[in-house]
Amino acid sequence: MTLIVYSEKCTGCGACVEACPFGVLSLEGERLVIGEGCTACGACVEVCEAGALALAEAEGPSPRPEVPPDGIWVFAEQRHGRLAPVTLELLGEARRLAGELAVPVAGVLLGDRVAELAPELFRAGADKVYVAEHPALAEFVEGPFTAALTEMAARFRPEILLAGATYVGRAFIPQVAAALRTGLTADCTAFAIDRERRLLLQTRPAFGGNIMATIITPRTYPQMATARPGVFRRLAEPYADAGQVVPVELSSLQEPGPCTFVGTVEEVRERLPLSEAEVIVAGGRGLKEARHFRLLEELAELLGGAVGATRAAVDAGWIPYSHQIGQTGKTVAPKLYIAVGISGAVQHLAGIQSSDFIVAINKDPDAPIFKVADIGLVGDLFEIVPALIAAIRRDRG
Repeated sequence: MTLIVYSEKCTGCGACVEACPFGVLSLEGERLVIGEGCTACGACVEVCEAGALALAEAEGPSPRPEVPPDGIWVFAEQRHGRLAPVTLELLGEARRLAGELAVPVAGVLLGDRVAELAPELFRAGADKVYVAEHPALAEFVEGPFTAALTEMAARFRPEILLAGATYVGRAFIPQVAAALRTGLTADCTAFAIDRERRLLLQTRPAFGGNIMATIITPRTYPQMATARPGVFRRLAEPYADAGQVVPVELSSLQEPGPCTFVGTVEEVRERLPLSEAEVIVAGGRGLKEARHFRLLEELAELLGGAVGATRAAVDAGWIPYSHQIGQTGKTVAPKLYIAVGISGAVQHLAGIQSSDFIVAINKDPDAPIFKVADIGLVGDLFEIVPALIAAIRRDRG
């Protein structure tokens, strides 16, 4: 609000000066002067008998534009012809959201000679697939990907645009949101729909995971969000064998950008990626030192799973960061999660909440991990884990 002075009505009585709780009003002769710091609290207006003061209502927010014609888009992240798992997870979630809004779901493929991936997107939940193929999109570079997705979204106008909170998504999706002059919520762990207002309710951890914040984009389109991998479920059954493929010619890639792709250095990866593992054996501070992770590796190998860790174990240098699970690491959704020597800090629990079955091993009966565990074993992990390994080996002959 703004304080308005009608000088022709002001009598210079000074009542408003005395009433101002912030001392920003003064009289210069008979003229009222408003100093810096006025909060438009209205105290002066209430005491002005001459009616020389008033509060002007601030201009309200611009009305929301009409609902865009297209439905929910999922950025189909791929590399060298292989779709990222989070793409299939988001298509499954998009199908649920689309059911509430009664809109179609589209996958958006950027790359060079990537149209062959369209059938996989149809099976995962897409009604149609936009395909933009160009040599500049053969490898991920922020500039061309930002220009391509921005041009496509401006042309076809989706109502919602979702992407994975991966390295790729975090690198260029915020730039797309800025170019489209809309909002973006990062690292979401849940979505819902406000049907009355057609709003996407975007939920993500905040303040170190101590609260869950639900964020909306009430006045602009598209409503954009990135989601943590491993949080949402793929469709249990294939959605469709075929659908509409929409080739897109781009004009924004005619001029070369400031960056040039040089090459890729292959990362040394764990035997089985955490995001794909159905069984994960994870260790925390209770393992005491790096060499004890060999116990977890042995158990994970017997179960056909992968080894994970808490941030404390990674920070201690016991295991590489690629194994870190939690709010500052990876989100996982295995069928079986075995937590060994993990107390259960809220930041770690945020990364395992989608696990089907959790087994906790800890000598502290009051450890928070037991509150979320399906089975809890209270005892010395250096006795329990070797016993489990021996029992499995014995059962398998």
